[in-house]
Amino acid sequence: MNGISEALAELGQGTALASAVEPEAVQGQGERHDGHTHEADCLNCRTHLVGSHCHACGQAAHVHRTLGAFFHDLLHGVFHFEGKIWRTLPLLAWRPGRLTREYIEGRRASYVSPIALFLFCVFLMFAVFHATEGHEEPAAQTADSKSVGDSIKRLEGEIAGVEGKKKAAAAQGQPTAQFEYQLKGQRTALDTLRDIEAEGVDRKVDPTRKVSDIPALDKAIKKFRSNPDLASYKLQTYAYKYSWALIPISVPFLWLLFPFSRRFHLYDHTVFVTYSLCFMTLLAIVGMIAGAIGVGGLVAVLVLTPPLHMYRQLRGAYAVGRVGALWRTAVLLIFAAMALGVFFTLLMAQTSM
Repeated sequence: MNGISEALAELGQGTALASAVEPEAVQGQGERHDGHTHEADCLNCRTHLVGSHCHACGQAAHVHRTLGAFFHDLLHGVFHFEGKIWRTLPLLAWRPGRLTREYIEGRRASYVSPIALFLFCVFLMFAVFHATEGHEEPAAQTADSKSVGDSIKRLEGEIAGVEGKKKAAAAQGQPTAQFEYQLKGQRTALDTLRDIEAEGVDRKVDPTRKVSDIPALDKAIKKFRSNPDLASYKLQTYAYKYSWALIPISVPFLWLLFPFSRRFHLYDHTVFVTYSLCFMTLLAIVGMIAGAIGVGGLVAVLVLTPPLHMYRQLRGAYAVGRVGALWRTAVLLIFAAMALGVFFTLLMAQTSM
């Protein structure tokens, strides 16, 4: 229940934040709602009002000053965002190139902006992650601990049996060297298992051993080995906080597909990358849900989806031919792996601090 409640809280937070970055979502209120002021001049810039909005700054002519009106604006913003979602998601899934091109060319009011959708998708992904995966790690640790305990009991029984044979052999005047040798190995193994049980998991890390040539990465890996629970928690936290960094990391790679092109600008590439990341995030959400309900075959199909989506988005957004889209898709897949590598290195560097 704790994981589900956390997931719902994060989902609500993501919806609110995404609504906040859609400024038009909370505008357009009527003039006759209770609790709204009735002024002749704009409260923001003092321009004389003509109509329901200030023609100078765009602020609503009559603002609210009651708690009920505040929640009315909140619900209006959420449902306005939801209305845009249902116009944006179908195009994002089936016609990503058209969505990207239309947004770049100025059709903004009909669709959720890329950054707002990205923030919402990230919140949703972590909410689903906590709801579907949050309880598996302790179970795995319990299973490991139980396995070690069973091994200790079994080995103690074997040692007791060998000691009994040794005593019987000694009583009959037979040699006991083979039993002593066997007991020595079993007792060494028993001591090792008891050390493992005392630690919960084998977490002993040689501080002098070099795992990676990158100091920050080397330090982070050692932290994972010494305290995997804390390191995993920190990694998730930093992935959540720095998810936006995937956008500036990915844009230069996409620019390399159209170097020195005067047709396409960095803004175009940024919109492309952000919408693409939104789709991949939603794909990860579907994969997590499919894994949680035991539909493993669907996960395999989802793995093949990103190349097709990239191809369709490249063709529609940049108006390239089939051959041009195919080779750019192949290169973009390599660039995407490189961008993820840079992002993962950034996370590991933060985790090591």
